[in-house]
Amino acid sequence: MFLSVFEMFKIGIGPSSSHTMGPMVAAGRFLDVLRASPFQASGLRASLHGSLAFTGVGHATDRAVTLGLAGFLPETYDATQAEDMLKKIAKTCHVTPSNLPRLAFDPKTDLIFDYNHPLSGHANGMILSATDPQGDIILQETYYSVGGGFVLTADELASGVDTDDGPAVPYPFKSAAEMLQMCKDKGKSIADLKRENELSRISHMNLNDGLTRLWETMSACIDRGLATDGILPGGLSVRRRAKGIHEALMAERGMNLTAPHTINDWMSVYAMAVNEENAAGGQVVTAPTNGAAGVVPATIRYWLDFVPGAAPSRIPDFLLTAAAIGGLVKHNASISGAECGCQAEVGSAAAMAAAGLAAVMGATPEQVENAAEIALEHHLGMTCDPVKGLVQVPCIERNGLGAIKAVSAASLALRGDGTHLVPLDACIETMRQTGADMSEKYKETSLGGLAVNIPNC
Repeated sequence: MFLSVFEMFKIGIGPSSSHTMGPMVAAGRFLDVLRASPFQASGLRASLHGSLAFTGVGHATDRAVTLGLAGFLPETYDATQAEDMLKKIAKTCHVTPSNLPRLAFDPKTDLIFDYNHPLSGHANGMILSATDPQGDIILQETYYSVGGGFVLTADELASGVDTDDGPAVPYPFKSAAEMLQMCKDKGKSIADLKRENELSRISHMNLNDGLTRLWETMSACIDRGLATDGILPGGLSVRRRAKGIHEALMAERGMNLTAPHTINDWMSVYAMAVNEENAAGGQVVTAPTNGAAGVVPATIRYWLDFVPGAAPSRIPDFLLTAAAIGGLVKHNASISGAECGCQAEVGSAAAMAAAGLAAVMGATPEQVENAAEIALEHHLGMTCDPVKGLVQVPCIERNGLGAIKAVSAASLALRGDGTHLVPLDACIETMRQTGADMSEKYKETSLGGLAVNIPNC
């Protein structure tokens, strides 16, 4: 099993990796299929199912699919161009993707939110179709957005086969136990294993440049969030709070009477800044998802700003370690809120952040694994119940608390010797089982929990 650090951490757009980025990617993949097809299409249709239908509007899935069918992709997304394109499509009822003919597509009639027919493969399902001049379907594909911006066709998902077709990596660990044994046998850290796996596919320069860009994008997102106020879109009238909290914290710096627990406010405000940017549709890095994008960068910024001896040169080790843990969670359970609830998103993010922080603070591989386990264990059972289907309440604050848990988990692990009762592998399997048992009401459908107990009109 190999998941690149650049698959776990992807630069994209808010508000959701599974409901915004994934559908846009799926639309792009369908256009590629259409380009390779001998059929001459005249129009396009899309139907959204399961969680994509129930919370699609709040997650901007309709916009994402429309723009994806027009040729937009998350990694090259330009907000101004996107708004212009949406206005053009609404007026002409056509899209003009490159290397394809002008295709009829009216978002009002050709984009269907199907609430009654969930697809069997995953909660985030969508069907894309191409039609002839008479409106008959000539090409069709089913896609599943499985979390973190990852997309699989129905055949890929049903095969259950690792779609990675690259060369073998030197350390193909599929479990935490295998990972720790490899570390022990080779005398290497988790970051060392992950780095050598990456370097079997890409150059040193590309790896280093890519990791640098990831952190620069994360850090810039924090800074934008700390500098921006106003009301978030979507109709809940949620006010951005990160800017005001940050200004208050800055004003309190150096005061003798500042309470020690104020450090928690710093962790929270960094995470909230990211997730307010995400909720506004800004550029974020999946970590491992958009809904949990604030935990890892907040933990890194806390480490850099407040921990003696922290150095930016160690950020690659943080990210590589975090990616190794995230890959294990995705491979053996899920990082999708629609599949396993928010334990799979913020819980996974906290485990990744705790592991990364422990690693850069000198932890052994066993202590790193312990840190990840502690963080994930104390998110087990967490539901995904976004009010009005928006990635705002409780999502923004939840990232702040996820960062606090990550730091606490790393600190506890560093106080021990790595020996602990519950292995990370057992915790990941428990999360998978808990997600399977969880009612669909609590898995990103906005049909239960806070989503139905908070007035949102």
